[in-house]
Amino acid sequence: MKDLKYICAYTIPITAILGLFLQGYFTYLTPIYAFGLIPIIELFTQDSKQNLNEQQRLSKGQKKLFNWLLYLNLPIVYSLIFFTIYTCTNQTFFTYEIIGIVISTGIVLGTNGINVGHELGHRSTYERFLGKALLLPSLYMHFFIEHNYGHHLKVATKEDPATAKFNHPVYWFWITSTIGQYISAWKIQFKLLQQNKLSFFSIKNDMFWYLIITVSYLLLIYFSFGSFGFIIALSSGIVGFLLLETINYIEHYGLARSKTTTGRYERVREIHSWNSNHTLGRILLYELTRHSDHHHRAAKKYQLLDHHDKSPQLPFGYPTSMVLSLIPPLWFMIMNKHVPREMRNISKSQH
Repeated sequence: MKDLKYICAYTIPITAILGLFLQGYFTYLTPIYAFGLIPIIELFTQDSKQNLNEQQRLSKGQKKLFNWLLYLNLPIVYSLIFFTIYTCTNQTFFTYEIIGIVISTGIVLGTNGINVGHELGHRSTYERFLGKALLLPSLYMHFFIEHNYGHHLKVATKEDPATAKFNHPVYWFWITSTIGQYISAWKIQFKLLQQNKLSFFSIKNDMFWYLIITVSYLLLIYFSFGSFGFIIALSSGIVGFLLLETINYIEHYGLARSKTTTGRYERVREIHSWNSNHTLGRILLYELTRHSDHHHRAAKKYQLLDHHDKSPQLPFGYPTSMVLSLIPPLWFMIMNKHVPREMRNISKSQH
């Protein structure tokens, strides 16, 4: 039964669906649940540093259940975005309700879409295909290339747009990371094409295909549901990728890799990502909060991720930390003292 705990991740889309049915202020049920109720519960629940033993690791690593719990998010995400657009274009809502619906849908696209797409993006070919499909509604298919071939190599360096520098406000980070990652993805793609002596119009130019697929997705919605449906899809997608960027922000804030005597960066270690063992956040985000081990061993499946004593620990769970990050003075006051002094100095010098 313990293996079924990740079903709790589906409670986020459930609240979004309930909001659509109940309407009114209930359209804000998802943000209230994810960033109000969950943080409160986490304040009164213990975290767990316990790791799996070897027997448990072998057992959980072979169970297909953990894979299907991820795959099920694909029909959930696409059903929700269709239901959202259909409902909004066939019923009359007040402006405040539309805002609530867009925020709620966007949160689902970020958590059950991008987050799961990220996990699948580190796996085999067909799972990567599912992962990219989950990135599409958030208009972030380029994330696959940049994250796998850019972020994991450059994390905690000034060259990584997805690493937030010390005293860098989250709102400015949204801009620099979003633009920086897209540019980085194209640079990586051009480099891959050049290495394989392929032209821009090669069938293997994934970034070109991502652009075509994303534009086609938005045009399909426009011609099926009109300009209002297009605005709902676009706005929900923006909320989805801003949620991801907020997670990116708290995952590596202020952490920095030093350079060796040869002028190269030290290897990526457990100390270069913020970790959180708060149980509820771990379950809702498919163990993304054990981010240190993910960067240490990127191909490791979510149910097997470990706690490392060396890893810097967030004082709160991911949902609470995301809320705090939206109030920069409070975030800096709480977090700055937790950033290791030597990393703080490196990160400051990178401004």
